[in-house]
Amino acid sequence: MSQTKGVEISRAELKRLLKELEQWSAPATTLLSLYIPPGRPVGDVMELLRKELSVADNVKLKKTREAVKAALTAAMERLKMFDKVPPNGLVIFCGVNPNTEKLECFTFSPPDKVPVFFYRTDKKFHTEFLKDMVEEPEVYGLILVERGRMIVGALKGSRIEVLGEATGFIPGKHHRGGQSQRRFDRLIEQAAEAFYKHAGERASQLLLPYLEQKRLKGVLIGGPAFSKQDFLEAGGLDYRIKQLTIGLYDVADVDEHGLHELVQRAADDIKGQKYAEATKALEEFKRHLARDTGYAVYGEAETLEALNMGMLKTLLISEDHPRLEEITELAKRYGTEVVVIEGVPEAEWFKKTFGIAGIKRFK
Repeated sequence: MSQTKGVEISRAELKRLLKELEQWSAPATTLLSLYIPPGRPVGDVMELLRKELSVADNVKLKKTREAVKAALTAAMERLKMFDKVPPNGLVIFCGVNPNTEKLECFTFSPPDKVPVFFYRTDKKFHTEFLKDMVEEPEVYGLILVERGRMIVGALKGSRIEVLGEATGFIPGKHHRGGQSQRRFDRLIEQAAEAFYKHAGERASQLLLPYLEQKRLKGVLIGGPAFSKQDFLEAGGLDYRIKQLTIGLYDVADVDEHGLHELVQRAADDIKGQKYAEATKALEEFKRHLARDTGYAVYGEAETLEALNMGMLKTLLISEDHPRLEEITELAKRYGTEVVVIEGVPEAEWFKKTFGIAGIKRFK
C-alpha cells in the first residue's frame, strides 16, 4: 500500500497525479473518491465511512466486497491522521492499482479549496472537481474560417484544444453570362454571408463561457484570402469577443493543423504565452543544433553541468520529467528561463530525443 506523500500538493504535482489516476479503471465499483471541503468536521466524515463499510457487507460478489472494504478501511486510516481538515480541504483516492494489483491511496490537500463534499466508489476515480485547478487561467480563442468551413479552438497554456466547428454549402461560381449570371452571383454571396453569420454565432457560443469566466485574454482569427474580414463583417460574432480580436492572420488550412499554424503566425503578438514561448525556444535550440554553433547543450548530465555553472540562458524540459520541480527551482537561482515543452507539435519528439536541453548564454 502506497504511503501518503506530503499533505499539500503543488499544481504541477497535481497535474501529474491526475494524468496517472485517469488511467486507472476497475471491473466493478471499487475505486474510492472522497472530497472534503475546509471546515467539514473529520468526525462526521469518519461516521459516513463507517456506515459505508457496514453497507459494503451486503455486496454479493466476494472480490468486489473485499476490494470496497479495503478501500474504505484505507481511507479511514488516512483520515485518522488529521484532527481537522486542512485550510484547502482534503482529497483521498483509494483503490487497487490495475497494473500492480496492489491497494494504493493518495491523500493530499490541493492548491485551491475543495469546492464540494463528495464520496463515491466507482469504476474510475472522480477527478473532475480538480480539473480547474490545473487549467491555465488565461485562454486565447482561435478561429479559422473559409467559405463553407470554420473550426474553433482554445489555446490554454501550451495546449491547443479543438472546441467545435461549423460547415455550410456555398455554391461555386459558374459562367452563365448576362442577367442570370448576376442573379446567381448574388445568391452565392448571400449564401456566403449567411454561413459567415452562422459561423460567428457558433464561435461565440463556444468562446463565451471563457469570457464569462474572465479567462479569455484575446482572439486570433485566421484563414485564406479575404475570408477573415468577410467573417468579421457578417455580424455573427458577439461584439465582446470581436473587441478582443488581436489580429487577422493568413492560414491556408482550416483544420487542427491550421490552429497550430495560426498560433505560430501570431507568436509576436502573444509574447509570454506558454505555447508561443515553447515553440520559439524549440526553434532557437534546433537552429543552434543544426548549425553546430556551440550554444546548444543536451543530455541530463551535460545540461545540468551547464546550469550549475550559470551558463544557461534557457532551459528546455519535458512536462513529465521526473525532476521537473527540482530542476526548475535550481534554474531560478541562476536566472535561467525555464520553458516546459508540452502541447506543441514537436513535444513528443523532444521528449524521446532529449527530455532536457538548454541554450547557453555564451560558448
